[in-house]
Amino acid sequence: MRGSLLVAGTTSDAGKSVLTAGICRWLARQGVRVAPFKAQNMSNNSMVAPDGAEIGRAQAMQAAAAGVPAEAAMNPVLLKPGTDLRSHLVVLGRPAGEASAPGYWGSGGYGESAGRARLASVALAAYDDLRSRFDVVVCEGAGSPAEINLRRDDIVNMGLARARGLPVIVVGDIDRGGVFAALYGTLALLDAADQAHVGGFVINKFRGDGDLLTPGLRQIAALTGRPVLGVLPYLTGIWIDAEDAVVVERPSSVSGPPTAAAGTLRVAVIRLPRISNFTDVDALALEPGVLVRFTATPGEVADADLAVVPGTRATIADLEWLRARGLDAALARRADAGLPVLGICGGYQMLGAVIHDGIESTSGSADGLGLLPVVTTFAAAKVLGRPSGYAGSTPVTGYEIHHGAVRAHGGEPWFTSEPDGGGAALDGCRLGAVSGTLWHGVFENDAFRQAYLSQVAGRAGRDWVPVPGMSFEAARQAQFDLLADAVERHLDTSALSRLIEHGPAPSLPVLRAGL
Repeated sequence: MRGSLLVAGTTSDAGKSVLTAGICRWLARQGVRVAPFKAQNMSNNSMVAPDGAEIGRAQAMQAAAAGVPAEAAMNPVLLKPGTDLRSHLVVLGRPAGEASAPGYWGSGGYGESAGRARLASVALAAYDDLRSRFDVVVCEGAGSPAEINLRRDDIVNMGLARARGLPVIVVGDIDRGGVFAALYGTLALLDAADQAHVGGFVINKFRGDGDLLTPGLRQIAALTGRPVLGVLPYLTGIWIDAEDAVVVERPSSVSGPPTAAAGTLRVAVIRLPRISNFTDVDALALEPGVLVRFTATPGEVADADLAVVPGTRATIADLEWLRARGLDAALARRADAGLPVLGICGGYQMLGAVIHDGIESTSGSADGLGLLPVVTTFAAAKVLGRPSGYAGSTPVTGYEIHHGAVRAHGGEPWFTSEPDGGGAALDGCRLGAVSGTLWHGVFENDAFRQAYLSQVAGRAGRDWVPVPGMSFEAARQAQFDLLADAVERHLDTSALSRLIEHGPAPSLPVLRAGL
């Protein structure tokens, strides 16, 4: 099989990322060499690929599903919002300055200094590179292809499809309601040339009696001239590397049955306005008997067994937000009482004494929460890395994405270059029950994660014990297979294969939206 496919959606969080991963895994299981691709991503959830490039974490997850190393070409343009109007720009995995919304989408181009044509050229060259090295490239769109205000400069949805002749499937989330209107309206808002690339629909997150859905499937196919390629069920327990921070608004869940009611560990993650790399806590929720909840209330932070201050793209602004809600006092009371507090990247910087900042704000510096004896100094240079070391005798690997340099003036380093605290201090600080690190992904290390949670349980007085043999990587691979199984069982894979290899049928009907 050789070809390409673009997975678009009626909305953000319709299921594009997980369906792309499922299709990648389905193809890989057939021996097809497949690569994921997202021309332009807007997400604060990123990671460092083996080639040293910063890319969207969803694309790294899709590469893992495909069984290939993640690389810069899989996400050539990444926007990381810092405010409602400005974003940090990453091009081919490297920092490329700041971009305002008017400058990025307007005629001035990204960073108010270069044209959108250059970004389009970079994205298309990255796609062409992947296409030359892989049998199939499965592309993920962004938001909705029917965002008509952005169509002129689009390089990730129909602009990409038109530029490279890609077939497109449109995914709709039936759990939101109104899925048939969303599918029809998405197609109708596209111009005739764009509509010609849309070869079918997929309905996602269905639960209920399938017979009740059948009339709607027939009607939408008749109205649009495009088949519904399948209906994917609502898959419970899917946690792999979400792209959109909207997922933190959902109710929390226990990944497995609690060992006992008294043994359930409750983790409260502060839902910062510019939260980044929130998937750092996914591995915690993997453990049976661990309940992870995102919250913005002091009461829940105070009541939890572990309080986590996660990463952020706006450290100073989110620190002010945290204080305005009394969350600083809740964290301070926890520290005084010897209850565990964890800061990751920007959250670690907030836990320190002072943040010297000439980048994020004009104030020059800000007082931190004072829970750890560390000082942060922001610099223009961005640190990207994949460090490794030891926490005690336990090997730990992670990845770094930050501008701030953190210097400890007390406490104990968390990660060192040699076992049992030997060698150089690499990162992190621990003082009493408060811990902080700049390293993301550390809880994907099974022995480290279970040792840390055991320490949390001891301080919280919980009768929690880890389940032997619990493997983050094995659980993630099982998730990929679950997605691929759903593709095989619930989609018309023969039609999907034809679409990948040959594109949509010629002379498809054109819907008129009056535009």
